[in-house]
Amino acid sequence: MIFLGYIVEPLKIIVTVAIFFVWFVRYENIKKEFNEYGYPNWFRDLVGILKISFTVMLHSNIKEVVVIGSSGILILMLGAVLTHIRVESDFRKYIASVTMLTISILILIFTMKLI
Repeated sequence: MIFLGYIVEPLKIIVTVAIFFVWFVRYENIKKEFNEYGYPNWFRDLVGILKISFTVMLHSNIKEVVVIGSSGILILMLGAVLTHIRVESDFRKYIASVTMLTISILILIFTMKLI
């Protein structure tokens, strides 16, 4: 069980850094992308609030909260990937979403084994 912790914690840090970077440092790009995809501003803001909230949940000491956080990020990343597929983006444009989706799945699986 200790070995799984060595895998899960770095993955949580990667997700946290990536989401905070994209939603704070590159927020102007997020606004542009959501407009290009035809999504309303309220939806963009809701997605941002949810991503940040779920990211914070990843660092809880309560395993069930981590499961909720990783599941939430997983669902949001699945939505991002499907949006990129819908608008026919180049794969290079959404490889980050696929990577985050994969990492969220790994966090969820490893956390569920720790419960």
